[in-house]
Amino acid sequence: MLNMDGSKPIYVQIAEWIETEIIDGTLSPDDKVYSQYQLAELFTINPATAGKGLTLLLEAEVVYKRRGLGMFVASDARDKLFAKRKEETLRRLIRELLNEAALLGVDDSHLLSMIEAERARIKGE
Repeated sequence: MLNMDGSKPIYVQIAEWIETEIIDGTLSPDDKVYSQYQLAELFTINPATAGKGLTLLLEAEVVYKRRGLGMFVASDARDKLFAKRKEETLRRLIRELLNEAALLGVDDSHLLSMIEAERARIKGE
């Protein structure tokens, strides 16, 4: 669920929660997305905060509006979100790995050989 004490704004967490629902198939293309009032009730937050999260998705063209009916999942939303998450997640993990390797004095060639060995181990399982 949401981390109310976290460093990430609640409206960003709302958007990411809906993104996950789209990525995992809970919400499919053209499905109606939760309204800001449904989200506000579900997470016990201000409807304006929930609306801000929905606006992020609208601006990213992950959802679209139907006048008087609400917001719906865009047909290419899953592909967009999958590409975005893959890039963001791998970049973050690589940054963490490089920082930790530098802290421990592991040089690039040793790090690369460790990655290759781990990949071989995983493929062998």
